[in-house]
Amino acid sequence: MMNSSTSTLSPVISTNGHTPLWIGPLNAVAFDEAGWRAHLRALDHPLYIVSDGARLGITHQPSTGSGESLALLAATGPLRPSQLGSANFRSFYGLKYAYTGGAMANGIASADLVIALGQAQLMCSFGAAGLVASRIEAALDRIQAALPDGPYAFNLIHSPNEQALERNAVELYLKRGVKTVEASAFLALTPHIVRYRASGLRQAAGGAIEIGNRVIAKVSRREVATYFLEPAPASLLQPLVSQGLITEQQAQLAQRVPMCDALTVEADSGGHTDNRPLVCLLPAMLELRDEICAKNNYQQAVYVGGAGGIGTPSAALAAFMMGADYIVTGSVNQACVESGASAHTRRILAQAGQADVMMAPAADMFEMGVKVQVLKKGTLFPVRAQKLYELYKACDSLETIPVDEREKLERQVFRKPLATVWQETEAFFRERDPEQLERANQNPKRKMALVFRWYLGLSSRWSNSGEPGREMDYQVWCGPAMGAFNEWTQNTALAAPENRHAAEVAEHIMQGAAYLYRILQLRTQGLTLPAQLANYKPEPLA
Repeated sequence: MMNSSTSTLSPVISTNGHTPLWIGPLNAVAFDEAGWRAHLRALDHPLYIVSDGARLGITHQPSTGSGESLALLAATGPLRPSQLGSANFRSFYGLKYAYTGGAMANGIASADLVIALGQAQLMCSFGAAGLVASRIEAALDRIQAALPDGPYAFNLIHSPNEQALERNAVELYLKRGVKTVEASAFLALTPHIVRYRASGLRQAAGGAIEIGNRVIAKVSRREVATYFLEPAPASLLQPLVSQGLITEQQAQLAQRVPMCDALTVEADSGGHTDNRPLVCLLPAMLELRDEICAKNNYQQAVYVGGAGGIGTPSAALAAFMMGADYIVTGSVNQACVESGASAHTRRILAQAGQADVMMAPAADMFEMGVKVQVLKKGTLFPVRAQKLYELYKACDSLETIPVDEREKLERQVFRKPLATVWQETEAFFRERDPEQLERANQNPKRKMALVFRWYLGLSSRWSNSGEPGREMDYQVWCGPAMGAFNEWTQNTALAAPENRHAAEVAEHIMQGAAYLYRILQLRTQGLTLPAQLANYKPEPLA
């Protein structure tokens, strides 16, 4: 199968110029390609690479001291997926692997997705952002019934323009006993996230601080990471004490623990992203974590994970090799059957390449010019959304939009008069956040922003529900990881959208990462394997 033209070998150990020997039964050694593949994939077993002078062989059998004598060229121990990342992180959250699914708003990270990963002992965060309270409560009912002991998390998204949403979410999570939240899109700490954290603090009998409410902070900037790595500031704690929302003791304890238990470093991802490369961002955040934790002399660890661009075993391994305690996937989960995305959306995601994404205005932070990364293949949403933002910047109100532009919007984008859109917007915010209507009635430009957000908000819901006739307006949050995943799974069972199940995808990514690490270990000992063995492709799991 392999000879000197396909493999470069050097001894593992050299004693007096002699290659060490492996001695054992010859029938325990595989020399054919199928045998090599089976041995390499058996991650629970050690490997010994041997040679009879003409062929390279592989075996799990250690040298027994009796039998055939072969040259021992390389060896590795067992390498299980559970060995990747932080064992303490896995223990802290009760997980099989250091692998989590990130929240995707509007329920794309659905109850089904959270339950599917949870039942596989992997944690996923429910995509609560953008949903009304009744939808979140319904998800809570299902998830807590299916996973009474976890693991699961719920998203808490920063809502600077709609603070009532953030406040109401925290009140609901406290009421329903949600013990882990994934805090995302925060620009700074707010009273609401501080209240959630502090409300779960207790002083144990031995003096240790018990942290009942865990926070996973998803960040991409050093200054935001610092807010979550430091303790909560007194300026936010004391008003909460005055309002009776936390106790004085909890305020004191909060100044001795970090604001988060885990810090997810989000690189070039779908949705909200700064498009930063993980190879630059993750090492810097690890160093920042170590610096702040040492300064504050915390009793507990703060775990740092890698997210953004992770959709293949090689990407997962790269994050672990840089020191990530855990990894987070997003885009690839949206393409799975358990996600809240429609069948049409899952089909176009399965056709995406790495370059088939672009940035577009975000619905939740539209006025601030914040953008999200979305799929551009198979939809006109990014172009139409950008046009809305340009009109928002150029015009002071709906009435000042040029007549030809207004007619084009009503015909192509909204497909109804803007006056009708405003009526529907009023009805929506009357239930969701009436304060927004008061502000809009006093500010024509604010009213225009809410009308434009009608399209930005519904476009993602159309994508989730599979709204007929609106396919070209689907807003599909997506990062380059989706294209990388499609390339990796090409010509395998996972190429078909209907075959993509979140727990199986997670298993293949982690199994593949461990497999590639094993290949790397052999490579460092001088063994270069041919491509059909050096690469991991998804095969049916046992």
